[in-house]
Amino acid sequence: QVQLVESGGGLVQPGGSLRLSCAASGSIRSINSMGWYRQAPGKERDLVASITSFGEAKYADSVKGRFTISRDNAKNIVYLQMNSLKREDAAVYYCNGRFELLYGLGEYNYWGQGTQVTVSS
Repeated sequence: QVQLVESGGGLVQPGGSLRLSCAASGSIRSINSMGWYRQAPGKERDLVASITSFGEAKYADSVKGRFTISRDNAKNIVYLQMNSLKREDAAVYYCNGRFELLYGLGEYNYWGQGTQVTVSS
């Protein structure tokens, strides 16, 4: 089992910044990738950014140049630095991780509980 604990959401004004954190713990042998998705009311959950164990990052077009994903491999933490936030960035942000476990074969996919990001003046 793997637990993903998110933090850092909240209320921010347009143009402001927030940093989300997600810490992974549990029976982890290796982390293949970690990332962030978001879901606004009435919309699907979409990828925001992801990063592999090799540090290769991928971003949604809508956040390129504004958001930066990074990872602390020693602590199994992934960060999402969000700058120049827009009203349309408001959503519940979910941490996602793809792991190989100490007990089991193959890749396992886990989700965090989600953290609310509100962008409003």
